[in-house]
Amino acid sequence: MHTPFIENNQFNAIKNQTEILQQALRTASDRNVLKAVRYSATLKIDELFPDLEEDRKRHLVSMADMNSAEEFHNYLDSLEPWRAEFPPLTNKQFQKLFPKAKKLNAPDVETMDRRRLTYIGWTDIATNKMFLVFPRDGQFLGIEGRFTPTNKKGYCVICNSYDDLALFTVKTRPANSPPDYYKVYGHYVCLDGHACNTRITDTAALEKFIQSIKG
Repeated sequence: MHTPFIENNQFNAIKNQTEILQQALRTASDRNVLKAVRYSATLKIDELFPDLEEDRKRHLVSMADMNSAEEFHNYLDSLEPWRAEFPPLTNKQFQKLFPKAKKLNAPDVETMDRRRLTYIGWTDIATNKMFLVFPRDGQFLGIEGRFTPTNKKGYCVICNSYDDLALFTVKTRPANSPPDYYKVYGHYVCLDGHACNTRITDTAALEKFIQSIKG
């Protein structure tokens, strides 16, 4: 029985390393270059899981010695039982996160593959609002803000990928500030939240954004 331990962003990071290695296998003619790419992949996995048991780590880093597309495909499939799920959420929990939102159209989490989620984000077209939920330290953090498509491509602050963007702006009142004092935080995020979840490899930027708002 496998105990899931690979978060979605960590799986995406591992997948990225398999793609980098496959690209090197196709294009690198210098053995030293290929050796360096293999070594780099091993280091990346060590950084992702510094305290992992040795038997599991050996399986993860075995990717660095693979050579064929079939091997990489089978390797990624073998990690599926180890992928951790995004915690379940009920409608009542969504309502508690966004008490000011009337007629909240929260997504049905039960229909989602929660192994492939780092955050839950959805938009309300009628109000041009975006809602984002992220788990931290055993709790859920919710952010609500204005969602404005930009009709241009750029780099998303969450996944750092180049794609169609929207401007996500959040107005908040900092703690211990006067009642009429507000700050507005804005970042460019992927227009497609599903695609963003498939690409995010590091939660640091997302956590920094949330920290700036929630404190």
